Amino acid sequence: MKEWMDVLPEVACPPGTLKPLIVDGLEVLIVNLGGVFYGLEDCCSHDGDHLSDGDMEGGAIICPRHGARFDLKTGAVLSPPAYEDINVVPVRVSHGMIQVQH
Repeated sequence: MKEWMDVLPEVACPPGTLKPLIVDGLEVLIVNLGGVFYGLEDCCSHDGDHLSDGDMEGGAIICPRHGARFDLKTGAVLSPPAYEDINVVPVRVSHGMIQVQH
């Protein structure tokens, strides 16, 4: 059974923030979009670059190298050159702490 793990205080990730973390050896990107938190693997499926170095636009994260876009909520590819989705990491806030499921 997967467990929830505290990764950082909610106040450390204000709206508009991209926070890269390593959780149990996995590079994770925590995103705060308007007070809603999302978690994704911090790796573009096209070339392996860190998405945490990219920008957000609407509900998407944009890879900094070639501009591939991924949906923050589902990890689905929204535009090439990527053609494979990225993995979503379950995230929640509990008692002021951002938690990821691992």
